[in-house]
Amino acid sequence: MPKEQSKDQVAPSRRGFFMGAAAAGAAVAAVTALPGVNAPEAAVKALPPAPENGGGYSLSEHVKRYYQTARV
Repeated sequence: MPKEQSKDQVAPSRRGFFMGAAAAGAAVAAVTALPGVNAPEAAVKALPPAPENGGGYSLSEHVKRYYQTARV
């Protein structure tokens, strides 16, 4: 036998969930579209020029860190 809910309690519904999700999406869209609010731009480091003889392997800090973590 299902439990009875009191009048002041409301069962969660799919419709309520989707209405809340739509409201949250609209709020995010509004914040994104606000003028004068600039997102910080990521600092882009200049890549070294490609080798003239082809290939593209270089022992960068990222590669060194990978080799350090891949050691057995």
